[in-house]
Amino acid sequence: MEGFALLYSGFVNSLTTVNLVAGFTGALVGTLVGVLPGLGPTATMALILPFTLPYGPTTGLIMLTGVWYGAMYGGSTTSVLVNIPGEAASVVTCLDGYQMCRKGRAGAALALVAAGSFAAGTIGILGLQFFAPVLGNAALSFGPPEFLGFMILAFVLLSNLSAEAPLKGTLMIALGLFLSTIGINPMDSYPRFTFGSETLMLGIDFLPIAVGLFGVSEILSIAVEKYVKPAVSKIRLSELYPDRDELRRSIAPMLRGSILGFFVGLLPGPSTVISTFVAYALEKRISRTPERFGRGAVEGVVAPESANNSAVMGSMIPLLTLGIPFAAPSAILLAGLRMNNVEPGPMLFVTNPDVFWTFIAAMYLGNLMLLVLNLPLVGVFARIAVIRPQILLPIISVISLVGVYSVRNSLFDVWVMIAAGVVGYFLRQWKYPIAPFIIGVVLGPTTENSLRQTLLMFKGDVSLVVDRPLAITLLALAAAFLAYRFMAAFFWKKYAPKVEEGKSL
Repeated sequence: MEGFALLYSGFVNSLTTVNLVAGFTGALVGTLVGVLPGLGPTATMALILPFTLPYGPTTGLIMLTGVWYGAMYGGSTTSVLVNIPGEAASVVTCLDGYQMCRKGRAGAALALVAAGSFAAGTIGILGLQFFAPVLGNAALSFGPPEFLGFMILAFVLLSNLSAEAPLKGTLMIALGLFLSTIGINPMDSYPRFTFGSETLMLGIDFLPIAVGLFGVSEILSIAVEKYVKPAVSKIRLSELYPDRDELRRSIAPMLRGSILGFFVGLLPGPSTVISTFVAYALEKRISRTPERFGRGAVEGVVAPESANNSAVMGSMIPLLTLGIPFAAPSAILLAGLRMNNVEPGPMLFVTNPDVFWTFIAAMYLGNLMLLVLNLPLVGVFARIAVIRPQILLPIISVISLVGVYSVRNSLFDVWVMIAAGVVGYFLRQWKYPIAPFIIGVVLGPTTENSLRQTLLMFKGDVSLVVDRPLAITLLALAAAFLAYRFMAAFFWKKYAPKVEEGKSL
C-alpha cells in the first residue's frame, strides 16, 4: 500500500504545469530528433541539459528521458516512409516498414508502431516501478568493496561496447577515468594534473565534454557529408487504421518485444539497438511464414519498435538503483542528477523518494502524450526529415555555445567543448567508441572513492576482500569475462584462417 501512496503523490507532483510542459517538450523534441537522421538522443540530451538545471532534478529527468524514448519512436517515421533510419535503433524497422509503405500500408505501419511504443513504454514503466525499489533495497547492503567490485565488472563489460575492437573501448574508458582525476583530490584536497592552472583545479566539467563529443562532433560529421534530399510519402489520417488481420498479427509480437526489450535494457551496451535485432530475429524464428519477413511483415515492424522503447525503461533500473549508466544517454541522465545534488543509487529511495515516484508518474503521462502527439502529426514529422543541414546546424551550434557557457559562465568550458568536438570528430573517423569514454568520465569519481574507502577499510591489505562474498563474486565474474574474451580472441586468431583456407579449397 505504501508504494501506491507514493505513486499517488508522484502523480500529484507530476501534474504541475512545469512537469507537464517538461514531459511534452521532451517527447516532442525527442520525436523531432528521431526523425532527423544523424542527430541522436545522446547529443540532444547533452545540448538541453544546461537548460534543465534551473527547474530541479525531477523536471530535468522527466524532460531528458522524454527526449530519449521520444527519439526511439521518431526514428521509425523516416524508416517507414523514406527507408532512412532516424536512429540506430530503427535500422531493423526499415526492413519491413518501408516494404509496407511501398504496398500502400505506411499509415497502418506507423499507427501500429505508435500503439506498440505506447504498450512497450507502459510495460517498461511497470517493470521499472516494481523492480527498481526491490533492487535498490537489496543494494543497501553494499559496502565500498561491493561497489568497487561492481564498478570493475561494469567497466569490463562496458569495454565491449565496441564489439569489433574491445581494446579501443578499454582505452577509451581508461582515458575517461584519467580525465575524471584532473582537479583537486576529494580525499586530501591535493591538486592533480593541473599544471598550476587555477581553472583546472576545479576539474574539467562533464557537460562541455559531452556536448563536444556528441553534439559538436555530430555537427562536423554532418557538415562534411553530401546532402541528398529524400522523397517522403504522404500520409492521410484516413490511412492510419490497420485492418483486422494486421491488428491480430501485431498483438503477440508487441507483447513479446516489450518484455524482451525491458530485460535487454538491463544489460550494458547499446541496449535499444540490440533489443531490436533480438526481437526481429525472435519473431522471424517463431513465425510460421518466415518468408514474409523483409517483404512487409507487420510483425517485423511492431516487435523491434516495441523492444527499443521498453529497453529505455529497462536501462533506467541500473542507473537509478546502482548509480551506474549502462549506455551513453544514461550517463547524461546521471550527470544531470548530480548537477542537482541528487546521487542515484540505493539511497535514492530513502533520501529522494519524491524524485523517483514523480518520475514514474510523469512517464505514464509522457507515454500517453507521445501517443497523442505522434499519430495526428506523422505527416508533419515526415516533412521535417527533409530540412537541409545548412538551416539546422547553425541553430544547434548556437544552442551548444549558449548552453555550455550558461552553466558556469566560463569561456574555458566553451573552449573545452570545441576541443572535445574536434577530437570527437576524429575519434568517429578512426572508429573509436565515444560512449565508453563518457561513462569513464562519469563513473571515475565514484570508482576512485570506492577504491580509497576499500583500502582504508582493509588498512591496505586487499587480500581481505575474500571475506566479502559478494565483492569477490563480482571480481571473479569480471576475471571470468576477461578470460573468456582472451580465449575467444586466441582461438579465433589461431583457427579462423585455417577454416577460411579449408572453405576456399
